[in-house]
Amino acid sequence: MATAKKNLVIVESPAKAKTIEKYLGRNYKVVASIGHIRDLPKSKMGVDIKNNYEPYYINIRGKGDIIKGLRTAAKKAKKVYLASDPDREGEAISWHLAYILSLDLKDHNRVVFNEITKDAVKEAFKNPQTINLDLVDAQQARRVLDRLVGYSISPILWKKVKKGLSAGRVQSVALKMIIDREKEIRAFIPEEYWTIDGNFIKGKKKFKASFWGVDGKKQKLKNAEDVQTVIQKLKSKTFAVIKVEKKERKRNAPLPYTTSSLQQDAVNKINFRTRKTMIVAQQLYEGITLGKEGTVGLITYMRTDSTRISEIAKAEAAAFITDTFGKEYSAHGKRKVKNAQGTQDAHEAIRPTSALRTPEMMEKFLDKDQLKLYTLIWNRFVASQMKPAIFDTMKARLEQNGVLFVANGSKIKFKGYTAIYNDTDKDNMLPNMQEGDTVQSVNIEPNQHFTQPPARFSEAMLIRILEENGVGRPSTYAPTLETIQRRYYVKLVSKRFEPTELGEIVNKLISEFFPGIVNVGFTADVEQNLDEIEHGNEKWRQVVDQYFKPFEKELSAAEENMEKVQIKDEPAGFDCDICGHPMVIKLGRYGKFYACSNFPECRNTKPIIKEIGVICPVCHKGQVVERKSKKNRLFFGCSRYPECEFTSWEKPVGRDCPKCGKYLIEKKIRGGEKQVVCINNDYKEEIQK
Repeated sequence: MATAKKNLVIVESPAKAKTIEKYLGRNYKVVASIGHIRDLPKSKMGVDIKNNYEPYYINIRGKGDIIKGLRTAAKKAKKVYLASDPDREGEAISWHLAYILSLDLKDHNRVVFNEITKDAVKEAFKNPQTINLDLVDAQQARRVLDRLVGYSISPILWKKVKKGLSAGRVQSVALKMIIDREKEIRAFIPEEYWTIDGNFIKGKKKFKASFWGVDGKKQKLKNAEDVQTVIQKLKSKTFAVIKVEKKERKRNAPLPYTTSSLQQDAVNKINFRTRKTMIVAQQLYEGITLGKEGTVGLITYMRTDSTRISEIAKAEAAAFITDTFGKEYSAHGKRKVKNAQGTQDAHEAIRPTSALRTPEMMEKFLDKDQLKLYTLIWNRFVASQMKPAIFDTMKARLEQNGVLFVANGSKIKFKGYTAIYNDTDKDNMLPNMQEGDTVQSVNIEPNQHFTQPPARFSEAMLIRILEENGVGRPSTYAPTLETIQRRYYVKLVSKRFEPTELGEIVNKLISEFFPGIVNVGFTADVEQNLDEIEHGNEKWRQVVDQYFKPFEKELSAAEENMEKVQIKDEPAGFDCDICGHPMVIKLGRYGKFYACSNFPECRNTKPIIKEIGVICPVCHKGQVVERKSKKNRLFFGCSRYPECEFTSWEKPVGRDCPKCGKYLIEKKIRGGEKQVVCINNDYKEEIQK
């Protein structure tokens, strides 16, 4: 008796395959393509410019056995379904699979779902679609345009600067933003200003107020003389309350996460790098084994720019909120949200696949990182479906001899969404005051300040700026930030991007010879045209031609006029311990390093290490030095390595614990503050602000 043929389902990852196969049952076989199976070649341009930008796709090296296995499985299958991710990239993967397996593009074999749950997957298989060629064309346009830009500029940079460099459409804009911010910081001139803060008391309740102005006019305090003029007007500790304003203020719940807002909050709230956020989110999306319930996708698709929520998800959240907090806390799914301009809205916002799976319930099934990210997503989504928080606010104006101080206070009246997502300040309500009352000053303190330069970009800040300017899309932020660090164009110092010398050289050349590439408006315009291709309103080859024709002229000018940049070696100040020639500091692909000036006869090199002024707490002979891991993360080690193998992620402070004698380290805690603690957790010192 012949075995009945099964339906073949192809997804990208083995984890996703495992989850989906459990839902579909024994009549389906689910396999993984492990991402793309065809792409443009790495060794050459792969785009025939003269033949209307015809892309030349090849099977990706190393994917031969996978392709062979897919072809064999497809021949044996009753029907082949393509279930790659529900975005442009996923659609392109399905299109390439259809080509490899000789599937008919008119066949309804494309299955799309936004969440990997049993109901969502089974519903998708009831309504298979054809491959969306408009989505495929939008992906092809991006891929071809980025290849034309990158593979045209990079060889010029190799020739004029050094090998191993690259330039890209989105990464060049991100690099320019970082360098423009650095120029602002360098050009910044601090200005002096003063504030006067006071501690006051009414009855037994103390409160704070700040200087506002004189004789009813707001006044800035530019120097110490201005301050003295104000202070001299104050003749006693008694101030009159001349005006009291009481209002009710609402604070709306935050919107559910998009890709960029999730990446920003993950950086700020749980200290996740952008790449790590996407890796962990992928795990939660593809499925986690939940005991008897089996494997379930815990969140919806994590690449989205939409804040839209399905009606089913709204209803479930409303029921959960009503049961947990009370009916008055639920927005009952009636909150109307308008997406930002330019939003593709292909998917829902990022949300838990079920609001009933609380972080507390999931804790035993998730590892530490998965739980942190799931909690962030769950809290944000449930909060987004709750009523606004309501505050009673109070503003009091205090006056003496024409000098005005203003005090502000607020108290929560109705918690609303803050019952689950507390992003508010603590209550600081003022004492009850009426016009005509008097209050006493406890002390009045003038403080000198200087204006600060704009802050360097953190990952979260840069993603927000890129999104606000329409540069890139949710799927591009993580790889873009990774690329500019990998090329050593920028480095992360105290979680802020600083440009390197190499980055500034590359940016200067690209800005001069390819101004369109680093123009924010140009890059945002490209994204809009890609959206038009996706919606079937533009042809992808015409869009590519529209951008490449003017770029081609810039290429010719750069080839002819760009001068070769000589990156000079710096003297290191000591001689080579092998041949005796002077050592120099060279700029390599991964930063600066020591090298012998007698290269290539002598190939001696040494890493540049920074001592922190602390003796190794293990061997007590070597110095503790800063080092970088393979993932470019800072750690501390002994200068005598490998003789001494001491390493620490936290910085040793050079003192021993007074309780157990082990060494003390400097540990970062909430809000960027630091605390000195014992490695055995036996001892803690006061927090350093």
